[in-house]
Amino acid sequence: MSDEPSPEVVEDAPQEERSKLRVAGAWAREIGIVVIGALIASTLIRAFLLQMFEIPSGSMNNTLVKDDRVAVLKVGGYGRGDVVVFKDTQNWLSDPVQDPGFFGKALIFIGLLPDTTSNFLIKRVIGVEGDHVVCCDASGKITVNGYALNEVDYLYPDPSSPTGVVDPSANAFDVVVPKGHIWVMGDHRNDSADSRYHMRDPVPEGEVAGANAFVPVEDVVGKAVLVIFPFDHFKALPHQVAFDGVPDPATVPDEPIITVTID
Repeated sequence: MSDEPSPEVVEDAPQEERSKLRVAGAWAREIGIVVIGALIASTLIRAFLLQMFEIPSGSMNNTLVKDDRVAVLKVGGYGRGDVVVFKDTQNWLSDPVQDPGFFGKALIFIGLLPDTTSNFLIKRVIGVEGDHVVCCDASGKITVNGYALNEVDYLYPDPSSPTGVVDPSANAFDVVVPKGHIWVMGDHRNDSADSRYHMRDPVPEGEVAGANAFVPVEDVVGKAVLVIFPFDHFKALPHQVAFDGVPDPATVPDEPIITVTID
């Protein structure tokens, strides 16, 4: 009896191998489509809807702490009381950004890492264009268009203070926010080089002294809505009712109006 395979087996072997290759190829195509689709979706979400950023300092303690990663919503706008991320086009930061390298930039581009390729800052919006922001009234509160803000819900805790939080500002100021700009402050008012401290920055010839204190609205990336990492810090950043009673300004000046600057 011959040990050679039958003609049918010889003919079927290559066909079986081809069938396995076709199945493997189909799976590879499906996986490739899913991966590419996910990358495209992630990139589009990052570009137009939601982007992740890393908190660079302690100026927003305890609302946000250094190295927290926050999700920033790029649509829907923002208002007084919201926490926003903005580009540092006015050189508020002195430390240069570290280059994350090609691989890091690729992960940032598709939204898998927080953006560290540019200088970004995060602060709370206290005044929008036209708002008259003053520190402080007789009770030590910041006022916006004459309305006193009760900021105890988000200011940094201070057990030695009668209110249980740090003072809204240790320095006096009186400003009107110009058209197309916002006035921002950190929640840890004793550890935040925010709008207050950039009224002293030098400005180009022809600009109003103190103009560098106001953030251009085109620099605003969006509103921070979630702390997403570390997981034990996960929380939503709520709307702040402290600003609900602020009346709209009567007029909006083209240039900033600064009556009192900090010492």
